[in-house]
Amino acid sequence: MVAIIAIILMVAADQLVKYWAVTALQAAPGHTIPLIENVFHLTYVENRGAAFSVLQNQIWLFVLLTIAILCAIVIAVRRGLVRSALGRWSLYIVAGGAVGNLLDRIFRHFVVDLFDFRLIHFPVFNVADVFVCVGGVLFAYYLLFQHDKAVKK
Repeated sequence: MVAIIAIILMVAADQLVKYWAVTALQAAPGHTIPLIENVFHLTYVENRGAAFSVLQNQIWLFVLLTIAILCAIVIAVRRGLVRSALGRWSLYIVAGGAVGNLLDRIFRHFVVDLFDFRLIHFPVFNVADVFVCVGGVLFAYYLLFQHDKAVKK
């Protein structure tokens, strides 16, 4: 139950930030607000692809892929395949991000991105992307350093 509440809060945070981006950033000159000029801006972007804008306009492919990943997370957690709290929470964090971007794809037909690190020319991203990346890194840590030890117990 705590995990479901956490996922709902992650999705809510992501959607609130995206709502602000749609209402405020879209109206800003050039769709951007520089916080640190030429370093970090908040920039309204409609991403119709995946990371780095690959596979543009393949909305239903991403919807199906996201649903498959969410199903895999549910199965892995329910069957006890992920044996530590870190492993499970890493998947919950991924799920929160995945649902946030899934909602965009279903209801907007694109994902709203806004964090724009211009100093390193990094692709513009959003809160859900942060959740997916952080959860993915934590899950990789779990797989590399905890899973085998937990299985042996």
